[in-house]
Amino acid sequence: MVRKNKDFNPNGCPVTHCLNKIGGKWKPVIIYLIRKDCNRFSMLQRAIPDISKQMLVNQLRELEADGILDRTVFAEVPPRVEYGISKYGETLLPVIDTMQDWGLKDMELAC
Repeated sequence: MVRKNKDFNPNGCPVTHCLNKIGGKWKPVIIYLIRKDCNRFSMLQRAIPDISKQMLVNQLRELEADGILDRTVFAEVPPRVEYGISKYGETLLPVIDTMQDWGLKDMELAC
């Protein structure tokens, strides 16, 4: 799967590099939810009602391809798939935590 602009970083900017990995509307939310044990596709769909099925599939595949998520398939009937944060993905959790803290503070200010 080839993504548009995945490697767009003409100035070698580290912030752009990070956003190429986790930027967008859905990826930070998906990482946050999987970290909170919302680790199955159907659970993610329920937790993010505005995301389309195809968009969720695409975002999960991209996060897996970038090594941020691990995908585990259980040989059961019916088959079960669970997602988890990889060791590499765990290095992003401080960034997600900081985003959460900032968002909570900003939401308080907006009230």
